[in-house]
Amino acid sequence: ASSQKPLSHPLMILITPLYLAVFSSTLAIEVYTHKEIQGIVGSEVTLYCSFWSREYITEDATLSWSFRPDGARDSISIFHYSSNQEFPDTEGTFKDRIEWVGNMNRKDGTIIIKNLDYNDNGTFTCDAKNPPDIVGSPSSVRLVVYDRAPLKAGVVTGAIIGAFLGLVLVIVALVYFVKFLLRKPAFPVKDISVVEKGKAGKPGKAGSQLGRQSPLYATVEQLTKGKSLSDKKSKGTTESKKDKK
Repeated sequence: ASSQKPLSHPLMILITPLYLAVFSSTLAIEVYTHKEIQGIVGSEVTLYCSFWSREYITEDATLSWSFRPDGARDSISIFHYSSNQEFPDTEGTFKDRIEWVGNMNRKDGTIIIKNLDYNDNGTFTCDAKNPPDIVGSPSSVRLVVYDRAPLKAGVVTGAIIGAFLGLVLVIVALVYFVKFLLRKPAFPVKDISVVEKGKAGKPGKAGSQLGRQSPLYATVEQLTKGKSLSDKKSKGTTESKKDKK
C-alpha cells in the first residue's frame, strides 16, 4: 500500500500565506461608518452603518453597536440585532433612546440616538457578522454633542468676505460724497454779483438794475427809498412852518 508523503516544511511556508489570502478574502466582511458626526443637546442623531458580505444574508447574520464614553477605557453594548429581532439597551443610559432604522437584507445597520446629552460624547462602534463571513474589523464613529450648532468654516469665511466687501463699499461711497461736497459752491455767486451791480449802478439805470434783482432785494430797496422820501417831506414841512412863524 502506497502512502502519501506529507508536504515538506518549505513548501508549507509558501502555500500557507497564499491559502490564507485567498480564503480569508472570501470569508471577510467589511463594515463602514462615518468618522465623526455632530449633534445638538436635546435633538437626535443618526448613526449610519453599512456592511458588505459576499454571502447571502440569512437569519444567522448579526449586528451590534457598542459605546465608549470619552475618557473611558471599556465599551458597553447598547444594541444587538439577531434572528430578525432587535435588542436595544433596556437598563443603561440609552434606555428608550435607540431606534432601529436599518435593514439587514440591505446590509444596513443604522440606528438613531434620541434626546442627546453631553454624556453621549464618545465613540460608537458597529460590528456585523454574516456566517460564514465572520472575519473582519468593526468600524467606529465619534459623536460630538454641542449646546448649539457650530458654525462651519465656509460660513465663517463667507461672513468675513461679506463684511470686508461691505466696508469697501462704504469707503468708496464716502470718497464720492466728499468729492461732491468739494465741487459744489458754498453760496450762490450769481445772486451776489447781481446785488453788487445794483448797488454800484447809475441813478438812471436804477429801475433796470432793480428789475434784475431778486424780489426780496427789490422790496428792501423800495422800502428804504420810500422811507427816505417820507423823511424828506416831513423835514421840509417843518422848515416851512418855522419860516412862516
